[in-house]
Amino acid sequence: MISREGILERSADGSDRYPLLTIREFFDGNSAEDSIAPNQYGYGRPDLAEIARRLDALAADRAVAWICVQPHEEMFVDGYDGVAAEGIAICTTLAAEDVDARLDVESLQAGPTWEGLVYDLDDFCDVPAVPAGHRVLSLVWD
Repeated sequence: MISREGILERSADGSDRYPLLTIREFFDGNSAEDSIAPNQYGYGRPDLAEIARRLDALAADRAVAWICVQPHEEMFVDGYDGVAAEGIAICTTLAAEDVDARLDVESLQAGPTWEGLVYDLDDFCDVPAVPAGHRVLSLVWD
């Protein structure tokens, strides 16, 4: 799992933008269940390993160009010491309803996916190219 320091280093281009993280960077070795959807964990939300498994399965689809984790803005506040995600970005040609069904967003206790990123595009760095015909959907938890 990438460290908070590693994330801050990637955003240290003077703009304080949020780097998009790969599934591996965020989930591998991550045992902090409250690092994503903390309000749902312990109330039926699957554990991080299951979320990562579902994202990996979706990422293997040819209709998906990439999937990245969108860091939470709180991570960039002095005094915060962990790694936290605001949502998942999915670059795909699939309809949002198909993505929702494939991920089973209801059992994830997430809302339906919607087009765009959780913050303005200018707030991010390390954004992979969006191939022609694809768009970015966001999966978020409230």
